[in-house]
Amino acid sequence: MKSRILVVDDEESIREFLEIMLKKEGYEPTCVEDGQQALDMFKKRTFDMVISDLQMPNMTGIELLRAIRDQDPDMLFMMITAFGTTETAVEAMKLGAYDYITKPFKIDEVRINIANALRSRNLEFENRSLKKELVKEYSFQNLIGNSEPMHRIFEMIKRVSQTPTNILITGESGTGKEVIAKAIHYNGPLKDKPFVPVNCGAIPESLMESEMFGHKKGSFTGAVADKAGMFEVADGGTLFLDEIGELPMSIQVKLLRAIQERVIRRVGGIEDTEVNVRIIAATNRDLQEMVDNGTFRQDLFYRLNVINIHSPPLRERKDDIILLAKHFLKKYNERLNKTVNGISDEALEQLKKYNYPGNVRELENIIERTVALEGGNTILPESLPPMVNTPSGRKMASSHEIEITEEGLDLEKVIGQIEKELLVKAIHAANGVKKRAAKLLNISFRSMRYRVEKYNLGSISDDELDD
Repeated sequence: MKSRILVVDDEESIREFLEIMLKKEGYEPTCVEDGQQALDMFKKRTFDMVISDLQMPNMTGIELLRAIRDQDPDMLFMMITAFGTTETAVEAMKLGAYDYITKPFKIDEVRINIANALRSRNLEFENRSLKKELVKEYSFQNLIGNSEPMHRIFEMIKRVSQTPTNILITGESGTGKEVIAKAIHYNGPLKDKPFVPVNCGAIPESLMESEMFGHKKGSFTGAVADKAGMFEVADGGTLFLDEIGELPMSIQVKLLRAIQERVIRRVGGIEDTEVNVRIIAATNRDLQEMVDNGTFRQDLFYRLNVINIHSPPLRERKDDIILLAKHFLKKYNERLNKTVNGISDEALEQLKKYNYPGNVRELENIIERTVALEGGNTILPESLPPMVNTPSGRKMASSHEIEITEEGLDLEKVIGQIEKELLVKAIHAANGVKKRAAKLLNISFRSMRYRVEKYNLGSISDDELDD
């Protein structure tokens, strides 16, 4: 739509000039000769911008500015002023005018000023709309679930969102740890501040320090300009460190300093920069075990784990499967422009029996795939992927049938056996390509490499490292 601009000036030649110029630029101008006419027109129509002369009989531009902003505080207002009266124009800007232009006009300057003003207004409205959508999307009421574990998470989000305390969210891959982090951020006092997610497992170790803390121009090959790190980008808001267990020891030391002293130093820099950032970290690994093994700093663990929120696997909250499935059905009907009206009772039963090693993320993928391929109006059992309909898919992710006898068992050994078996199966399914196997298991390539070495399952090829 064309931007509507209301022009107010008592000089007919100015009105005619601006009307011709604005039409030529693709705007829709409406021209009036005094402030009262402008107010009357303002009540009848909506406008994107007002351009008004400063000196007019009966009502000055300043008086018109006050009257219009009383009706619409966000209205873009640009003042026209004659040479020598810029002090009054500056006063208008203090009252909320966006800018002023001086007579005699420089056409290019007027055209650029108007375009910049409207662009700035549109960006501001888009940002406001986006923030409203984010608050709506990540409000804890819209976290899907009615099970007891989810009610506990809802209650915890209510309590911790109002404090700046650091939080550690634990849970298996695909359980929605980032969704919980966003719900905490967007339901608290920081909701209008940045939320900056960082996947610690996806950044090469050689670039991690630069990504986190920024760098100075020339500090290393490829540093062609100064760059702010994630801490500076998130200043005043929340920094979400996903897969924190993948963080190299060398960066753990610098992260600890940033959290304790609230200062960072860019790579190649000599000055410290103060930052005020709330840290929410997440991991699918056992950080306490990593501390015991010497692969994660104990002091950093204590700094991060002030409040712990555990995101339960989907198999422990099966009462939520139907709610989630219907939610994803609606989502992908809209996204894929489909009209799959429902899920049959038999299909819902099949979905409830499946164990979801990939958790909520896997359920969402199943529904997206099914909606995309469904030719009818209802999802039937045969519409679901084969794994959901087979008995093996309804067991735990391992084929081990584990029983606890009076003699007990070696938990670490059993878990190790299960983990090794799944790694072997994933590598086989990926035809030996370990990077692809990591994706099948929803773990980072760095985590895959660590596990491959741990269980002596071969080596990582140079080709995979270069990918």
